[in-house]
Amino acid sequence: MPSPTVCAVPQSTNALMMSSNTELTKTSIELEVLGVRLKLAVMYRPGEGAPVLFLHGFGSTKEDYADVVLNQAFDGRPIIAYDAPGCGETECADLSAVSISFLVETARHLLAHFAVIDFHLVGHSMGGLTALMLADAEPTRVLSFINIEGNVAPEDCFLSRQIADFPTGNAEVFFENFIERTWHSRYHSSALYAASLRHKVRAAVVRGIFTSMVELSDHGDLMRRFLSLPCPRMFMHGEQNDGLSYLSSLRENGVRVARVRSCGHFPMYSNPVEMWSMIADFFRFPDE
Repeated sequence: MPSPTVCAVPQSTNALMMSSNTELTKTSIELEVLGVRLKLAVMYRPGEGAPVLFLHGFGSTKEDYADVVLNQAFDGRPIIAYDAPGCGETECADLSAVSISFLVETARHLLAHFAVIDFHLVGHSMGGLTALMLADAEPTRVLSFINIEGNVAPEDCFLSRQIADFPTGNAEVFFENFIERTWHSRYHSSALYAASLRHKVRAAVVRGIFTSMVELSDHGDLMRRFLSLPCPRMFMHGEQNDGLSYLSSLRENGVRVARVRSCGHFPMYSNPVEMWSMIADFFRFPDE
């Protein structure tokens, strides 16, 4: 792997270069992305080496990854995670501006804020697609990439394609119906996931995110982008999604495929112990 570098941060805190510890720090970082003012809710830990950037999925928050500090494989490693615009505690001045491309630019701006050059990527679902687009745009900066059921093909739009399958001009009505449909899903942890959606996502952001996810999945050549990345890659999926058509192709093209037992789309809720064990096994950080 190329040698990672974390430059000195111009802020007085020099956040990622302080002595490492086992705790995560929560803070708010004000940014302007494509003319939109953001107040990002961020959690991070300083340390040595290239940081790991964690991107959460639709309907989730940065806390999906908070248990990273309990994993010895990451001891001393800088960690960055944040609530995407429209999600969690992050404030966004224009929710209608949010799409996957906007989320990619948000990640770029936050990396610049911390003066990060090289980094590792972990992304789930919406965060996996955001991570893929970021890695495709910045391939020399990404040292490794774990894609947890992030979109790489049209078949991955089982949640986001509902924006077309159940059309309505009322964002609140669509979101309420989406939550109800998700609650009744037979996939692991669906009801648990659905129960918190009202608290974690603003309804006004759903259309922009879902529409852009479907557009990229159908026409964005995502599989080629993923297979073309020069860094080590892992694709993680739940046992209930063994039927994904492209799993054998991923293996044949050098992608490590990790199957989480007793799990659907949400390993961090259904089987977090196995998920973190697989992540730790992938991350050995040899010399970088």
